[in-house]
Amino acid sequence: MPLKICGIDEAGRGCLAGPVVSAAVIIDKNKIPSGIKDSKQLTEAKRNEYYKIIVSSALSYSIGAASHIEIDKINILKAAMLSMKRAFDGLSVKPDVVIIDGPDVPDGLSDISGLKVIPVIKGDDRVKVVSCASVVAKVFRDGLMVRLDEKYPEYGFKQHKGYATVKHKNNIKKYGLTEIHRKTFKF
Repeated sequence: MPLKICGIDEAGRGCLAGPVVSAAVIIDKNKIPSGIKDSKQLTEAKRNEYYKIIVSSALSYSIGAASHIEIDKINILKAAMLSMKRAFDGLSVKPDVVIIDGPDVPDGLSDISGLKVIPVIKGDDRVKVVSCASVVAKVFRDGLMVRLDEKYPEYGFKQHKGYATVKHKNNIKKYGLTEIHRKTFKF
């Protein structure tokens, strides 16, 4: 029986608002879309196209998040690791190997008996299953921020998804922080 390999990546780490969201994806290598790469290197249309293919073809996938409140309380790195662990914990199928984007491993993953955990710097660009997780996390989080734009239209979340753009910074200066902004982030 072939090994079940899971890729994990996050989206929203550098944002000023909203949660950090991670995805864990187990997908047969033959079902990974041709041309997949780090979500930041794809157009929005291509990400959305790949997202549909990945979630319909995955053996299992899961989303995990850490809220803006958790980010402010424990810091963004720990919150990103927490969201990754939550994504892993939500999988309906447990993998044999987990490949994580970046140098860090979420607490508790290395302690799971029989699970091989491999952190890979730039894994979202170098390892296709991690690229799949990158796309799923980004599309899911972007959709959340577009829905939040309806509640806070003056901030422009639909366009910048909470990242620290000039427009976003100017809107914070003009309107102040919302309840979903990360209060500990400086810009």
